[in-house]
Amino acid sequence: MTGPNRLFDDMAKLMTNALGVAQGARAEAENALRSWMDRWLADRDFVTREEFEAVRAMAQKAREENAALAARLEALEKAAGGAGGRKPARRSAAKAD
Repeated sequence: MTGPNRLFDDMAKLMTNALGVAQGARAEAENALRSWMDRWLADRDFVTREEFEAVRAMAQKAREENAALAARLEALEKAAGGAGGRKPARRSAAKAD
């Protein structure tokens, strides 16, 4: 009775070891692919999500500040136009006498 049981035990051990080797090879392949991908992306000067979000927030803040300054300038121009009766003339950079 020990013959067939031992054969099954040896086969089970062999399959367990083979599965362990396969999982190890899979993990090694994933790590190699991940490191290759990181190097490839770094060589292409791609940015990370965090860097992108930071620049996006800065751009949004700049747009909001620009809109606020434009509104302030418009209010000042209206106030200057109402007080003096006319708008201040804008000088053209193309006209150089």
